[in-house]
This record gives sequence, structure tokens and C-alpha cells, in this order.
Amino acid sequence: MSEGDLFSQQQPEGIRPLADRMRPRNLDEFLGQSHLVAEGKPLRMAIESDRPHSMIFWGPPGTGKTTLANMIARHSGANFISLSAVLSGVKDIRNAVEEAKRANQMEQRNTILFIDEVHRFNKAQQDAFLPHVENGTVIFIGATTENPSFELNNALLSRARTYVLKSLQAAELESVLEKALTDCERGIGALGLSCAPEVITLLAEAADGDARRALNLLEIAADLAEEEEISQRVVEEVVTGSLRRFDKGGEAFYDQISALHKSVRGSNPDAALYWFCRMLDGGCDPLYIARRVVRMASEDIGNADPRGLTLALNAWDVQERLGSPEGELAIAQAVIYLACAAKSNAVYKAFNQAMEDVRQLGSCDVPIHLRNAPTRLMKELGYGKAYRYAHDEPEAYAAGEHYFPEEVGERSYYHPVERGLEIKIREKLAHLAELDRRYRPPESGNE
Repeated sequence: MSEGDLFSQQQPEGIRPLADRMRPRNLDEFLGQSHLVAEGKPLRMAIESDRPHSMIFWGPPGTGKTTLANMIARHSGANFISLSAVLSGVKDIRNAVEEAKRANQMEQRNTILFIDEVHRFNKAQQDAFLPHVENGTVIFIGATTENPSFELNNALLSRARTYVLKSLQAAELESVLEKALTDCERGIGALGLSCAPEVITLLAEAADGDARRALNLLEIAADLAEEEEISQRVVEEVVTGSLRRFDKGGEAFYDQISALHKSVRGSNPDAALYWFCRMLDGGCDPLYIARRVVRMASEDIGNADPRGLTLALNAWDVQERLGSPEGELAIAQAVIYLACAAKSNAVYKAFNQAMEDVRQLGSCDVPIHLRNAPTRLMKELGYGKAYRYAHDEPEAYAAGEHYFPEEVGERSYYHPVERGLEIKIREKLAHLAELDRRYRPPESGNE
């Protein structure tokens, strides 16, 4: 029996979860994603034209990806086969393709192959159904919470249009909840439960943009309701400890650490603190953040304020020694300090440029005057000869000395900025460069 047949057989309403019962049946019931399904928008036009094409729905959980796939199949009258990439393998794909061929030959029906969490399919699994997408045996619709450009084969991406779905706004979630509360057929309206507007708002905020989560929370709260009222106390118990959307290793994870880093770089301590707290609230390991804060201290502050690196390392140490919440407060201190500190990426740029030269120029010999000479043979070969000991020179600086390999020549990587301590460093290096310019080797005489 196909998945399409399963959808046509209604299960008893009391058995199905509220989120499934309240799934929108048409575009008029669908809330959110107005940028895709409002009048004249591309996805709505594709649905209403009864000419579905292969597509990928990319967005957070509970934003309507599966619902839209069902809606497209229902509206077009297509055979609908649904697979989960978590549970399915190449054999399941082959079976689905065979079913699609039978539906086309015997019923003259197109088949929509919907693959939930398609990013979990490996390359071999994606390759298994790609030819059947190309020849039109199936119309492919994939749903993913991860960036498809990183997770899906380029060949598959090029044959499907990507639609980006957004988290639902609080007002949209409140509408979803209110409908479930009053719907006597599919919702919980028959229970006659009351729920104050501020309690609905609390549920919507706890759902964090996820309609499925909002309805799941409402269903639990309804089961715990007393005296025909879903009270604020009950809802607070239900939502206590619920985590915001945060998937370690996933799109949200890298987006949030990127926002934290860029807020520090942009000298906005308030935004930096916000993203730090968002990551903690989502369950991120504070030690991971501490490690990234150390990186920020070197990459974006550098020698403009070397205390930033010390503070970042101290915060990491506090987190390892004391754990939470003391360690988290120390990391917050480091985040705020780095955001407020003078900024310089001079060290970061210098390091990258030097690494590039090392890769391109190969293994150049160390100049002979810079080599140690611990043995007589090395001394006879001239190792260390003519080396000038800087501490014996005026200002403890050997003006005119060369330290690069001869094949490389003189290079300049580090260019201090005119901010923070690097102002002084810049002045010092400029002074030393002037000493180099004025230096004349003794054997050349004075001009």
C-alpha cells in the first residue's frame, strides 16, 4: 500500500497527535511562509497550476515542509510516497521507484517522492534516485533543516528548486494555538478549555518558531488542565527546561557562533552577550564557546590589547575548574571585554600571508649566519659566523641584519593598526626601520 493510500485512510482523531490533526488541508489554512504561498508568490503558483516540479524545502522544524509536500500531492492528484532518510536505504528507494512506474503505467498518475530529512542520505543514496528524477519517473520533494548546498549533491541541487522556509512569528503561532483551542472537529475545542491570551503568548514564545512544538505543548497542557482552564502555572510547568532551537553541528549552530564572533568583531557587547546566551540556552557546551573566544582574541583584537587573550584563557580555565554557572559568567566577562577592546586583525593577516609564502616558496635553507654551531665541524663550515648578537648593539637592535632565507628576500607581513597598544608597536617598528635604512656595514665605509 502506498503512502498516498495511507493518507487517504483517516485514523481515529483521538489517536493522532494534535499537531497531526491540525495539519493545514489547503493554502487558506496554512499560516506563515507568506513569502512563498501568498497570492502571486512562486510556490503558490506552482501548487495552483497543478504542475509540480522537483523542489527542496529548507527550513527549521515545524515550519510546514511536510505539510506543503502533502498539499502539493493532494492538489495535483499525484501518487504520494513518503520516505524518511533516517530509516530508509537504497532498497526502499528502489521499491518507491517501482511503485512510481506502476502508478504511471496503470493509472497515468505522476508520483511525488517526498524524502524527509534528505540531508541524512549519503552520496550513494542520493545517486540512487537521481536518474529517476532526471527522467521524470518521480517528482522529488526533499525536506531538510540543513543547508542543502553543503549536504546535497550538486547534480541533485541543479534539478530541484530550493525554497527557504522561515520560523513562524509569535503572532502566527498564537493563531495556530487559538485555532486548535476552538476547533471542535480536529482540535481540542470539544474539551471546552479556556486559556487566557497571555498564556497563549507564553506557549507561542516557548515554541520558538515551531508550530508542531507549539501544538505539542498545548496538548500536554490540556491534559494537565484543572477546572476547565489551561492556567499559566500549568503552562510554566510544561515549558520549564525547554531549549531553544540549537543543533550542534547543524546550520543553527554555525549561524549563531558566527553571529557571536561578528558581534565581538563589530564592538557590540550587547549583541555579543545575546548570542552567547542564545547558545547556552540552546544547550551548547560552554567549553566550545570558550575555545572560540580565544580565537576571537587573537584574530580580531591581537596586539591592540594583548590582555584580551589572557582574559579569554582565564575564562576557559574557570569554566574547566568550576563549571557552571561560575564559568559561564567568566566567559561572558571575556566576551564583553573583547567586544569593547581595541580591534586589530594585523596578527591574523600577517600569519596568513606568512603561511602562504611558506607553502609557495618551499623549503628554503636557513641563512648560515643564523645557524647554531655546537660542533667544531659546524664552526669550520661557517655556521653562525658574522651573527650579530642584538643585545650587544645600540638599543639592543642589530640594524641592517637579515633574518629571511636569501631566496625569499625581505618580507613585510605584520602591519600594526593605529589602535590600542599597536599604536606604540607601530611607532617602534617604524623607528627600527629607520635604523635599518641608515645602517651602513663597517666594510662599506661612510659616504
